Amino acid sequence: MRPYNDYFGEFGGRYVAEVLRRPLDELEGAFRKAAADPGFWAEYERIGRDFVGRPTPLLFAENATGELGGASIYIKLEGLANTGAHKVNNVIGQALLARRMGKTRIIAETGAGQHGLATAAVCAKLGFPCTVYMGEVDIARQRPNVFWMELFGATVAPVSGGTRTLKDAVNEALRDYASSFEETHYLIGSALGPSPYPDMVREFQSIIGRETKRQLDDRGIVPDTLVACVGGGSNSIGFFSPYLDSPTPRLLGVEAGGTGPRPGEHAARMSGAGDVGIAQGYKSMFLLDDDGQVQHTHSVSAGLDYPGVGPELAHLGTIGRVEFTTAGDRQALDALKFFARTEGIVFALESAHAAAAVIDLAPRLDADKAIVVNMSGRGDKDLFIAAREMHTDAWAVFLAEELERVGKAAPPKETPRER
Repeated sequence: MRPYNDYFGEFGGRYVAEVLRRPLDELEGAFRKAAADPGFWAEYERIGRDFVGRPTPLLFAENATGELGGASIYIKLEGLANTGAHKVNNVIGQALLARRMGKTRIIAETGAGQHGLATAAVCAKLGFPCTVYMGEVDIARQRPNVFWMELFGATVAPVSGGTRTLKDAVNEALRDYASSFEETHYLIGSALGPSPYPDMVREFQSIIGRETKRQLDDRGIVPDTLVACVGGGSNSIGFFSPYLDSPTPRLLGVEAGGTGPRPGEHAARMSGAGDVGIAQGYKSMFLLDDDGQVQHTHSVSAGLDYPGVGPELAHLGTIGRVEFTTAGDRQALDALKFFARTEGIVFALESAHAAAAVIDLAPRLDADKAIVVNMSGRGDKDLFIAAREMHTDAWAVFLAEELERVGKAAPPKETPRER
């Protein structure tokens, strides 16, 4: 287990209103005690095994490797975890911590919906009432996940302010937490926010990296490069975690290149466009305008358009231990299609950014090298986006017909007199 830090180099900290200092101190103390308790981790691992389905497989992508040439490609299939993504690892840890602290309610934020979905599912399992804040833009483009969250009994609270995406959902969740922390735990989904959240999320997500390392060791494979997508950074920091203190393998984080290099067209914080700033309780690299305000961002994936990055990743990027690159919307969609055709798996659009970097990198490495990519989620949630981008006409016809069927099946609305 790595040491806990308020700061990672110059990044991190706890830049919050006075009202939040006491609950964050309480949370840090509870986390440190839980982390030293073997019984806590035994329960975490039991739920991971029985509810999530851990360990997730490490797949040799034989067909993709053969078609691309060069390095062997391995895929860590986090998308096979219950709820469809890596997010559930962190949710289990924080939900168990909340129960240990005597909290009776959980709130969360979500962008792509996978963190919200995992939170709703785990809260159903452990018996917590749950509210998930989600921007109206993300609700519209991730409607399937909204349906599942509500099926699990969560309240999905639409956020209409600002850009109506993940950044604004975080703001609303922080407001709720500030007024209700006596009974509420705010379950942050990525390795960011005020201390101790970056440390907690890394520790709960490090199960990905530990499993991957063990699976590679069992096969006698020494990886040349590990590749993961980077939004806030929860999947990447967990995936990279066992290797952070050693000079190898190469660690490559892939950000959203969007549709172009201009402000508002991408979410590339560490790839040349970010500046040091303080937002949402922590210091890190953000996309900022000339006035120091957080910029608008864009990505075809709802989980990579966050304007900041986790403070530990910002530090690792500045010291050169983690390298960063970008993949654009079109590259991510092409990668999704490539791995579906060659391997029969569907990457989430977030993870498809990492897959796009692998497609570019593998042919440039020797055949005795190995690349491991973290498929942090599967693409079920992106059906409406991917189908629209790839099969516009047929998808439009289907939706029109489905709307007609729904209209015919819906009960007639009551008139004022009938009510």
